[in-house]
Amino acid sequence: MRYRFLVKSAVGLIALGSVVAASPASARPALPGFEITGYASGISSPTAMAFAPDGRLFVAEQGGNLRVIKNGVTQATPFATLAVNSVGERGFLGITFDPDFASNGFVYLYHTEPAPLGGAPFNRVSRFTANGDVAVAGSRVTLLNLEGLGPTNHNGGAIHFGADGKLYVAVGDNATPSNAQSLNNRLGKILRINADGTIPEDNPFFATATGDNRSIYALGLRNPFTFGVQSGTGLTYVNDVGQNTWEEVNVLGAGRNFGWGSGGGANEGPFDPAAFPTFAPPLVAYEHGSGTERGFSIAGGAFYNPAVNSFGTPYLGDYFYADFVNGWIRSVDAGTGNTSMFASGLGNITDLQVGSDGALYYTNRQNGSVGRINAIVTVPEASTLALVGVAALGITLKLARRRR
Repeated sequence: MRYRFLVKSAVGLIALGSVVAASPASARPALPGFEITGYASGISSPTAMAFAPDGRLFVAEQGGNLRVIKNGVTQATPFATLAVNSVGERGFLGITFDPDFASNGFVYLYHTEPAPLGGAPFNRVSRFTANGDVAVAGSRVTLLNLEGLGPTNHNGGAIHFGADGKLYVAVGDNATPSNAQSLNNRLGKILRINADGTIPEDNPFFATATGDNRSIYALGLRNPFTFGVQSGTGLTYVNDVGQNTWEEVNVLGAGRNFGWGSGGGANEGPFDPAAFPTFAPPLVAYEHGSGTERGFSIAGGAFYNPAVNSFGTPYLGDYFYADFVNGWIRSVDAGTGNTSMFASGLGNITDLQVGSDGALYYTNRQNGSVGRINAIVTVPEASTLALVGVAALGITLKLARRRR
């Protein structure tokens, strides 16, 4: 919805490598019982990351390299190197793995292609086949070519598979708000395609849009740089980077319109459902400003449903999101929808992922690293805490700290 990325950039994290955020050295968890450690380094301008099923962490560098991290060590040889246009917010922006990666080795990437002769740069979704820590030579397959770009900002870039096995692609409005409300282009939208790039016939606008535009699944977004999909349920929250005053988390749904580009101020303040009955309201919205309850550029996005729940039952199903500029991470309670502070002073966060070990990982563009937040001790059930005594464990119950 209506936001800016910081200094008119919709993802200041990409366009503004010199943005000053809280020093990583001052990183501290907002809740006792957790610790922040460095996991990997040596990454140039990280934009997105994803865990492979075997536990390796793949990190996209804006300049085109896909780096592989094994047991906290960044491998010297990239998985693949893309020739990208990385001006402004363009570049290598998204990565995800096929649900059947263990058998087919497919890796999907969202990146900005350089301008062809006589044309304009454009964003593309490509598929590669893995052979260990590198891509099979010649395995690249183009699945999706988007419209030619004008301005260098508002590219979106996140890609994830849903529980339905379809590939969801987040696309920015390319700094033209009217794009977000049109069914005649795919800009400012969430797209839904099959794993082979074809368009599902049950898409909400399949019968009303034409050609490639039938891939549109939801519209009215400014710059959905990140989103998260909950494993099992498929519940999807989309982070939309704001313009002048607000950042939002939106609940994805077939055919939903989130209001950006409507020209009526639908997303420049507290949402008024009476004034905008045709637009989907945000789940969470926060104002621009300093501190840990405000920010300038929403980033990250990960549900807490790991194989090993080291954070404890109170966090199960919660959604973590971050602010790139102010360097904090907050969580949305799965039961109440309330948000609470989790960690701060983390630098310029671009993405969040939950590992199978139950830890929360974040990319820091400020120093080219991946950080890890883990529980010092496994947080017990709430009922157990009452019996053993919270103070003795040095743990603050999350349920008692819910705010806003």
